[in-house]
Amino acid sequence: MSESQAGADQATPSEATVLTEITNGVGTITLNRPDRMNAITVELGERLHIALLETAVRAQVIVIRGSGGNFCAGGDFHELERLREAGRDATAPLFANFRSACDVIAEVPVPVICAIEGYATAGGFELAQAADIVLLHENAVLADIHSRYGQVPGGGGTQRLARLVGRQRALAHILTGDRLTADDAIAWGLAYRKYSAAEFESGVRDFAEQLSTKNPVALARTKRLVHQGLAMPLADGLNLEFETVLDHLTSSSAKDGIGSFTAGSKR
Repeated sequence: MSESQAGADQATPSEATVLTEITNGVGTITLNRPDRMNAITVELGERLHIALLETAVRAQVIVIRGSGGNFCAGGDFHELERLREAGRDATAPLFANFRSACDVIAEVPVPVICAIEGYATAGGFELAQAADIVLLHENAVLADIHSRYGQVPGGGGTQRLARLVGRQRALAHILTGDRLTADDAIAWGLAYRKYSAAEFESGVRDFAEQLSTKNPVALARTKRLVHQGLAMPLADGLNLEFETVLDHLTSSSAKDGIGSFTAGSKR
């Protein structure tokens, strides 16, 4: 069964800035501004936020992609210039909407995958940093290029990147704007797996569908532990894990999993 909709508005698929589709439990959210390399606007940030919330209710896994052979080239400079001319407050929605979309990834109970081909730069790179899992096409290029244009990262890069790769690498990368290949991103711990051009579509689909078959309660609780634990001292995180595991083991969800294992071991 496949279920599709053109974002969260009434626009046709060709007009919608964000498209959603659900197939076999996998929700695919596509950034749909191919003529602008899926650059982020006030509307796109808002629609992405809404799409994540709505899709998380109806799917077991979410995959975020870009249309037209690229993931996302960051903020739309044409819109940014227009907003900037209107004053400081006018620029706030562009960053606030995108931040809400990135932040909600950690809050929804399902795994969120960014599947990246082509360019994921500036805000596109920052969106990938917010993902639970990143899968890469062999041609993927990731980079924080704000410094090349005299800008300061505004999509979470100054905060998330250092937590992911350490202060030294994060600062050096942001200040230089050097490009990262797919292999670089995996070596830095920014992505989980790379696929060849021939394998990318099937690889992403198979990976997401495999996740979609796993116990959703266990996945949600595990995801919550990781995200919340990163914001806590280790001892507090371990205490949270302890309590969560006890709660989970006494639930019907865990009972079914244990029962299927013990039944299989008796064969």
